[in-house]
Amino acid sequence: MRTIMETLLDLLDRREDGILVTVAAAQGSTPRGAGSQLLAGRSGLLAGTVGGGPGEAQALLLAAECLRDKRSGVYRLELRHGGELDSVCGGEQTVLLQFVSHDSAPWRALAREALERLETRRGGALSLEAGANPVLLEEGSPVWDGMRLVLPLPVGERVVIFGGGHCALALVPVLRSVGFRAAVFDDRRSFASPERFPEAETVVCGDYTDIAAALELTAEDYAVVMTSGHRHDFEVERQLLRRPLRYVGVMGSRTKPAYINQKLREAGIPEEALRHVHTPIGTAIKAVTPEEIAVSITGELIYERALRREAAGTAEHSCPSHL
Repeated sequence: MRTIMETLLDLLDRREDGILVTVAAAQGSTPRGAGSQLLAGRSGLLAGTVGGGPGEAQALLLAAECLRDKRSGVYRLELRHGGELDSVCGGEQTVLLQFVSHDSAPWRALAREALERLETRRGGALSLEAGANPVLLEEGSPVWDGMRLVLPLPVGERVVIFGGGHCALALVPVLRSVGFRAAVFDDRRSFASPERFPEAETVVCGDYTDIAAALELTAEDYAVVMTSGHRHDFEVERQLLRRPLRYVGVMGSRTKPAYINQKLREAGIPEEALRHVHTPIGTAIKAVTPEEIAVSITGELIYERALRREAAGTAEHSCPSHL
């Protein structure tokens, strides 16, 4: 959504009209679910996606028509094999198309406020309706009643990386590119600097034996442990496993967990907590270089995030995108 809103402001600054396309509802297997968005202008697609393939192509044709006629509307895209769009997904998307005039003060104000909230992680929700000005709500759950869509602002999940070495350098930009917020924690000032991690949301220099003194963790955080040594890994895990977290992953060899886990048992960490640690961290793609390791770790985090969203009923897709 950040890119959508930034592009929308650029469009309005150029005094050009646009069409915001939002998936309001999805049934069956679809490339993207409710909340997916794209922004179109007179040159076609400007930002975002509703899934690619024939469905998105049809959405862009509808956007061109709405842009020409300066109108909004609700449309249905049937993504079935042999149907009008001949898509292999087999589902259906309901899309809300909203005409955004180049001189619309409400849209400009909404885009600015949404970006500010995304930057400060204040949250909130968009209320969108065909032919009506958008409204920014203080809070709201996803709702589509056939005319009005309430869409929570995606503030993004936070990944806290313990260790600011070369693998963290490669990991932070990859995480950010897929919607995670990154925080980096290291006990070395030269490694824990904003200049070293310009794309990180937070960079903290603190004591590995007292994380809470320098950084507040929440139950929604994902933790990645890749410090400079076994001793630091132990100190970090000892604290992380005594509190609820969304995910804990530890980088290292396949023999390392036996050594660390024994020390954690001696420190009073229960077996149930140890079983929830992902180690060696990452998907099994035989990663070697820092860049490959970053892809491996990000892949596992994407998977864990998707499982959580599916359980909460907020998954963004149910079949691969067609790109």
